[in-house]
Amino acid sequence: MISVLEIEDLAVSRGGRCLFQALNLHLAAGEACGLTGRNGSGKTSLLRAIAGLLTTDHGEIRFGDADSDQVRRTAIHLVGHADGLKSGQTAREELAFWIRWTGGRPDDTDAALDRLEIRSLLDLEVRRLSAGQKRRLALARLLAAPRALWLLDEPLSPLDTIWRARFGEIMADHLKAGG
Repeated sequence: MISVLEIEDLAVSRGGRCLFQALNLHLAAGEACGLTGRNGSGKTSLLRAIAGLLTTDHGEIRFGDADSDQVRRTAIHLVGHADGLKSGQTAREELAFWIRWTGGRPDDTDAALDRLEIRSLLDLEVRRLSAGQKRRLALARLLAAPRALWLLDEPLSPLDTIWRARFGEIMADHLKAGG
């Protein structure tokens, strides 16, 4: 559905302060882009703008010839730096919610559980999980409800060295498949 992400002359302000302006990007299916910059420079705001959650001051965000609203509803995953998990729910309940919300399938869910090695955590309350386990649970929705465009805000921060490498493999597989 998404062949390209095009950003042209984009400007975003927050709280009356210009975070960035004249931003341009052309990213084809199978390509990745990493955002770097100081805290408060607008990295999260850019991701939220691409996802349609933040109004821009100027410029355009396009997904090739695809309808932007449809793409945002069905083809984008945004995983923020906060995992968005409810601490009182079990990992199973949280994953089930996200899979229903994003239209995942049982076969994909099983594969995500195995690939991220979280099946044994499903009956634990989220508050009992380590930061890395919570992140793997949040990232499971990427695999359990496949979508073309992954917008990831600090996805590796709580992961240990082994899981950083494994998630790199997952991202590489996603790109090879045209994500």
